[in-house]
Amino acid sequence: MIRIFDTLENIQILMSAELRKHFEEIVPLTDEEFEYVNSFFKFKKLKKHQYLIQENEQVTHIYFVIKGLLKASFIDQEGKEHIAQFAMENWWVSDFNSFYNNMPSVMTIDCLEDVELVYISKENLEKICAENHKIEHFFRLKNSFGYVALQQRILSLLTTNAKERFEQFSHQYPQLLQRISKTIIASYLGVSRETLSRISNKL
Repeated sequence: MIRIFDTLENIQILMSAELRKHFEEIVPLTDEEFEYVNSFFKFKKLKKHQYLIQENEQVTHIYFVIKGLLKASFIDQEGKEHIAQFAMENWWVSDFNSFYNNMPSVMTIDCLEDVELVYISKENLEKICAENHKIEHFFRLKNSFGYVALQQRILSLLTTNAKERFEQFSHQYPQLLQRISKTIIASYLGVSRETLSRISNKL
């Protein structure tokens, strides 16, 4: 029993260290500041194929990925899956429209690998941002980065062909090529599995 608690305690220490490292990529925090912020985060583990968020849920948390890989997608009226984004280590993920606007989620987020996350509620996020301008600055920048990435993805889908999109994906996320099947990559790029195979074989 002691060994189990030691293991859980060690995991929480590692999670906290990763979270602090992530914050301090943008803002320096004193030990006191980080301990206060960290007190609002909780830890979660999920297995491959489990859901983090399902469609029509009311989403009240955002999640920071410590370990593993997830995909966020939605299903259209014809039953076709459209992948909006992936989330791997050091990334934040949620259905942000549901989180910020108190609406039912349209996204489904599921695990492509076993996943370890820390997460915080909307209420607590607003609290720590109101109390500490450095934390508010951190999340404002993260939101801005997210808007830029979303715009780039939309423009890529509108203005590039399948080969160019695959080249962009390979350049931007080389580590994902070994972690995600070609079927899933094809769905993310908006092309067929056969088209992606032809492109990747030529390259």
